[in-house]
Amino acid sequence: MDWSNILERVYALLTVYGIKVVGAIAIFVVGRWVAKAVTRLMERLMVKRKVDGTLVSFVSHLSYVALLAFIIIAALNQLGIQTASFIAVLGAAGLAVGLALQGSLSNFAAGVLMIIFRPFRVGDYIEGAGTAGTVEAIQIFTTQLKSPDNKTIIIPNSKISGDNIVNYSTKGTRRVDLVFGIGYSDDIDKARQLIMDLVLQDPRILKDPEPQVVVSELADSSVNLTFRGWSSLDDFWGVYFDLIEKVKKTFDANEITIPFPQRDVHLYEHNED
Repeated sequence: MDWSNILERVYALLTVYGIKVVGAIAIFVVGRWVAKAVTRLMERLMVKRKVDGTLVSFVSHLSYVALLAFIIIAALNQLGIQTASFIAVLGAAGLAVGLALQGSLSNFAAGVLMIIFRPFRVGDYIEGAGTAGTVEAIQIFTTQLKSPDNKTIIIPNSKISGDNIVNYSTKGTRRVDLVFGIGYSDDIDKARQLIMDLVLQDPRILKDPEPQVVVSELADSSVNLTFRGWSSLDDFWGVYFDLIEKVKKTFDANEITIPFPQRDVHLYEHNED
């Protein structure tokens, strides 16, 4: 056996491929370090902008995997391995997965946008997607609400972001609108003053903006007085229900009638000869 010939061939192979192997290893090691550095930078930027922790973790891991895949392809290419077909296979697989998960990807994209732009936050009371409740969790694919009667409502993010969103919690205060009907023979000024006295006695009703009681409609069987006043979010329903009860009792005590629809029926007697 000609060992010298064999050694020459091994040396030639090492000379040709050794540099490529070292280059591929260098690309992988340095690239992995760069990927981790970029990922950490992204995490810090998202945390600084107060992005949701779930999104920070998901996006950072997804970014790291994508960068690592690019680095591995670059390292294989350095070794002389043809990666064009490999990239084509990955692209086809990604397209198939994307089509299969079209609805989930739509929910994911909507969740990312909601977490970034924050049309509502955890704890807000909102209306959206045909339902209403207090936001308990904003997740990557779904949003979880708690209804006023303590039911858990889970809504796909694409559905809630594609609909009108009414957020009752962003302003801190809310206007209470109530309509009270009185009879046409009743004294409007007296009824208005009775309502205003109740309003001024309730510390939960804010003085600024100033509360109002106005004649809003001459209805079929009543003169409608509309109350408009502001309260904090926590006091809204208490003011709403208490004022209705107090106005009813006050009207009864002061002989102010609250009319209701009535129908007169006239009977005619017809005698047949």
